[in-house]
Amino acid sequence: MALALLCHLPLMALSLSPAMSLSSPSDPDSPGVQRCPSVTDVPEDLEEPKVCAVCGDRATGYHFHVMSCEGCKGFFRHVWGTVIMSEEAVGRRRALRLQRRLAKAQPGGLTEEQQELISILIAAHKRTFDSSFSQFQHYQPAVRLCIPDLCSQSPPRPGVPSAPQLDEDVLPDVFSMLPHFADLSTFMIQQVIKFAKEIPAFRGLPIDDQISLLKGATLGICQIQFNTVFNEETNAWECGQHCFTIEDGALAGFQQIYLEPLLKFHISLKKLRLHEAEYVLLLAMLLFSPDHASVTQRDFIDQLQEKVALTLKSYIDHQHPMPEGRFLYAKLLLLLTELQTLKMENTRQILHIQDLSSMTPLLSEIIS
Repeated sequence: MALALLCHLPLMALSLSPAMSLSSPSDPDSPGVQRCPSVTDVPEDLEEPKVCAVCGDRATGYHFHVMSCEGCKGFFRHVWGTVIMSEEAVGRRRALRLQRRLAKAQPGGLTEEQQELISILIAAHKRTFDSSFSQFQHYQPAVRLCIPDLCSQSPPRPGVPSAPQLDEDVLPDVFSMLPHFADLSTFMIQQVIKFAKEIPAFRGLPIDDQISLLKGATLGICQIQFNTVFNEETNAWECGQHCFTIEDGALAGFQQIYLEPLLKFHISLKKLRLHEAEYVLLLAMLLFSPDHASVTQRDFIDQLQEKVALTLKSYIDHQHPMPEGRFLYAKLLLLLTELQTLKMENTRQILHIQDLSSMTPLLSEIIS
């Protein structure tokens, strides 16, 4: 009996499919076409009872596209291993299938080109940014001179050599952190240049445009990279064996008008909990900026920046669920605007601290 039911089921399913009987595109008034009566055409008490197309018993509705009774429905479920779902559950399943098809077509909600862009940028970042600053070991270590007003506010940290006590008549503008910051600036600028050279689109630009883009973006890129090692609990930049604070910046000669907004920027950016992909996309947005007056391939660079920005927006939309992702892209754009202001003040103060630019020709070239 069961085998007979299975053998006849496809034919019955086709002939009795509701899609074929109720959704036909044929003209109901054309010759040879019998119009299906609607519910209003037949009084409810005169309607013929629904009959199971399999066994002839009273049917309870369409199950597996066949008008069937509860007994045959159970048989179908047993044979095919399916569970019978409500219309609401069916709707949810269809939506899930559609979502899976879209995810299969575009994994992570990104196009193939966008995924390739992120892969290139992450690879470039990993090959050129030394988050442990292990290659910074050969530079001279920082030696902090104890200035009375500052030493009372900055307790000694583990691993930092104790500073010699100075007489009160020592001028406060004698800062021993300056040579160290000069070396650190050179080290980070070299990493940024290597990062840019790892990107095929950058290498394809004329050399003059490459120089222009690096001059405009390097200081900002350094800050974004520096944020990856920022500890918001201690407000310190933990660079392997080296650890820097705002107080160290003051000891190098930077003023509070720059240092306080700088600290606020890093705290705000770190709180966004960005993924590695978002960090590198920010780096690329800064690098491919067509606003510099001397670039010749302005339209091409503008298109590159637009692709990077759209990739960042798509990544955020698909990787940060609500409410976490709400306004995240807008917040990043605002922080990039703040970064431009910080870069201008940083350049002004570097030029003011003439010894810093004279110690590192590479930094002097970047800010010229």
